[in-house]
Amino acid sequence: MTDKIDAHPLQWPPGWKRTPAAERTRAKFSKQVFVDRGKTAEGKQLGWNSRKEISIDQGTERVLEELNRMGFNRSVVISSNLKLRNDGLPRSNQRTPDDPGIAVYWGAGTNARCMAVDRYDRIADNLAAVAATLEAMRAIERHGGAAILDRAFTGFIAIAAPEQWFQVLGVPANATREQVNEAYRRAAMKAHPDRECGSTELMTRLNAARDDGIARLGA
Repeated sequence: MTDKIDAHPLQWPPGWKRTPAAERTRAKFSKQVFVDRGKTAEGKQLGWNSRKEISIDQGTERVLEELNRMGFNRSVVISSNLKLRNDGLPRSNQRTPDDPGIAVYWGAGTNARCMAVDRYDRIADNLAAVAATLEAMRAIERHGGAAILDRAFTGFIAIAAPEQWFQVLGVPANATREQVNEAYRRAAMKAHPDRECGSTELMTRLNAARDDGIARLGA
């Protein structure tokens, strides 16, 4: 399944709600570093521990480590709007794009899963949030909750071919906010469950596309 997912640009999973830009926050994920101040005449190390924001590379490493512990050391795609390294993973030391969302796809067949986060305004922190969630879910398994874990992961089943928001709405990828809203209103008239050809599923798909488009426009 992951061979159909692009690491760049961001392939946000259909049906996953987007966080409006104005509601994104700064996370508190960090990495402890030692500030080296040399040694005393007696050879005693001087310095102190400090907290530093994690980098994109560190966030990526955390995600890969958690998936590796779960037995997924291959078929992993980290999709974002970041430029990529030669190995296909996000490159560090670059400016956070306007859309800091991150979507992680892993596994294949019936084990294909995905997890997406855009709550924070830094991609590194959204990566760390995915890693922290995976770690918490592994704890369920460690405590004998394998069945619970399996049920929990059904919410992260990856759709084989993510559909782009602009394709759903029938607008250009660079559509304006007015075009998005107008296309949504037209489509909603047909997709609404009260309409003969409408349904809750169609309306949910349409709402997700509208939310994705507006979020990308910085609404």
